[in-house]
Amino acid sequence: MTALVFATRNRGKLVELRELLAGADVEVLSIDEAQARLGVTIAEVDEDADTFAGNAAKKAREVSAATGLPALADDSGLEVDALGGAPGVWSARYAGVGAGDAANNDKLLEALAEVPEDRRTARFRCALALADVRGPLGDEVITADGTCEGVILLAPRGTGGFGYDPLFLSPELGMTFAEAGVGPKGHLSHRARAMRAIAPRLQSYLAARRGSR
Repeated sequence: MTALVFATRNRGKLVELRELLAGADVEVLSIDEAQARLGVTIAEVDEDADTFAGNAAKKAREVSAATGLPALADDSGLEVDALGGAPGVWSARYAGVGAGDAANNDKLLEALAEVPEDRRTARFRCALALADVRGPLGDEVITADGTCEGVILLAPRGTGGFGYDPLFLSPELGMTFAEAGVGPKGHLSHRARAMRAIAPRLQSYLAARRGSR
């Protein structure tokens, strides 16, 4: 089984990825698990790119270089049309570095306070990047993108999920991501769609990597 480091410390994202890769011949390690197993220190990556794809590629390359293993990284966030695509790449830091989900949600509601319900359209976007800097990929990355359309509510609903999930109503589900939880959300989320897009190339690459040893 090939070890793959998922370049995140977000437990919610890790759970989602493991669900999406269930049954694949891949062992998904978190950053903390990779550090403990390999005895290495993986520094925080400065997400200073101006696109989700740029941040994902940077994280994947740096984590792969630190561990010597293939690394998959995502950068994802919320794009609100009435806010010109904000918070975008700043989604996790919208209310300030370390402010947390509740503060980010409060700031979003404040920013949309005067926006009517029919103009609160938004989408979650996820960019995934696979890097293997010491392996056959070298400096190249394998990438994929996924989006999920929705509407920002006037108040949060649901207790599951993370991030902006309590405010994001999915018309396909008829409920917020926080109400849906990992199961139903996992099939329709931006991350699920990006993973389905990258999965054939990811599994093909990892199989070829195993075969080359």
